[in-house]
Amino acid sequence: AVVSTQSTGDEDLEKHIVTPGDVITKNLDFMKSHGTMLSTDHISSTVAGAIHKVDKLVSVRSVSSRYRGEVGDIVVGRITEVQQKKWKVDCGSRLDCQLQLSSVYLPGNVLRRKNLNDELMMREYFAEGDLICAEVSEVGNLDGMLKVHMRTHEKYGKLPEGVLIKVPSVLIKRSKLHFHRLPCNATVILGSNGYVWVGPHFVPDQPIEAISMTLRETIARLVNVIKALTAYGVQLFDTIILTGYDISLKYKVKELLKSEVMEIIAQESYEHSQHQII
Repeated sequence: AVVSTQSTGDEDLEKHIVTPGDVITKNLDFMKSHGTMLSTDHISSTVAGAIHKVDKLVSVRSVSSRYRGEVGDIVVGRITEVQQKKWKVDCGSRLDCQLQLSSVYLPGNVLRRKNLNDELMMREYFAEGDLICAEVSEVGNLDGMLKVHMRTHEKYGKLPEGVLIKVPSVLIKRSKLHFHRLPCNATVILGSNGYVWVGPHFVPDQPIEAISMTLRETIARLVNVIKALTAYGVQLFDTIILTGYDISLKYKVKELLKSEVMEIIAQESYEHSQHQII
């Protein structure tokens, strides 16, 4: 549960999560935006969510709201429809994202002008149900529709077998790195849209080896740790996931779904991350 703290001054901007009525700042040089309200001597929150500040513009992104993308965001999505020269992708936003045929690398790491044969083979590249990783390239001015692209073959493309977890997008910590090859032989991709993919190490466009039972257990453990952190509103980033993984090793994988164990993992992981910051 999120605890409301009515502190004063600009230090409130350092808080990640606020609830309705929380004071965001007493500095009236800031401009209010969605999710905020201007009072006589302060700006307060009107929704429960994460504080987002751009220069002097401050807003609160609701925990329960749909994902609102920004150019440069790394997203994980699922192909929902193949259309003429484009794919529709479910990224958790209000409208499905668009992936143009001209914005993808073809097998063999080739980026070239696409022709009719490429259009006929679109389902050979990405079919309905495939999971992909891409980057937001454009946000529609009128409807907010997102367009995504794959500007490099080294990180973006079709994802192999793994597990997809959907979490509130406000719990994904903004970072320069969203692709994490963990020392436990698993890879975690933290999509800015709240879609988290957990699976084996892989190289795009190359087949992966059969997943062993040991690796399957590791992936399942990571998934349960992420679910535990999410259930208690803990922001997700690589260090805290690894900390939660280490704490979970004293339990069996199926025990991680018990509410009392989830609380222990979330609390100890959060306390450990706070000590590291201090």
